[in-house]
Amino acid sequence: MTDKNKPRSPPGQRAPASPDAALAAPRVQISPGQVALAWTHTARFLTTASQLKEVPATDLPEIAFVGRSNAGKSTAINRLAQQKRLAFASKTPGRTQHINLFEIGPKDAPDALFTDLPGYGYAAVARGAKLRWQQVMADYLELRRSLSGIVLMIDARLGATDLDRQLLSFIAQRVGSGEVKLLVLLTKADKLNRKEADAALAAMRELLGEYGTEQSDIGVALFSALKKTGIEDAALALHGWAHPARR
Repeated sequence: MTDKNKPRSPPGQRAPASPDAALAAPRVQISPGQVALAWTHTARFLTTASQLKEVPATDLPEIAFVGRSNAGKSTAINRLAQQKRLAFASKTPGRTQHINLFEIGPKDAPDALFTDLPGYGYAAVARGAKLRWQQVMADYLELRRSLSGIVLMIDARLGATDLDRQLLSFIAQRVGSGEVKLLVLLTKADKLNRKEADAALAAMRELLGEYGTEQSDIGVALFSALKKTGIEDAALALHGWAHPARR
């Protein structure tokens, strides 16, 4: 068949691209960080509980967020999820007294849960209420079988307080065995200059070295919700925890 006898596209209609041309077309490259942030962006409220027995049983990996009241925990969760009010930040630190759970992943097939635990250590809260919900938090961290990772928020300006050290000691066994992973986010890092930030990181790494073992998975990073420092790195870590086979 000569060229002039070959079938042609109707006037005004482009001929379909050949397979070779399709293969040669440039593809948009999506970085692992973008994948992780797209995943955290799917976070949506699931339920709230005032006691461990009220938290629904699940086979999904759970990642718990914990820290002193006013350490920036709720703000950090919202930044990671790229949502303004996913996690409720009370105007009075220490007033959030419940375990709040959020689903992550496709709506019809979630693949992880984020757990926002009550803050600890705010002096203005009544002692009885403080002890009650801190016991709820302790029960969750010690007994929840589906817990696979803990994100501990520590104010970078203050470093680890006595209460933060108590929390680290409390979770040391599960972290040391590798049963639960740990990521420490030094929040409000935008308040520090470079020298101060480096010193805060070095001090935290030295402290965390006391809890490290051959089985443990422990990390630390500077984090600023205002400057968006560390958000992608944190998302990558959490995505890796929930999808270990893809790492």
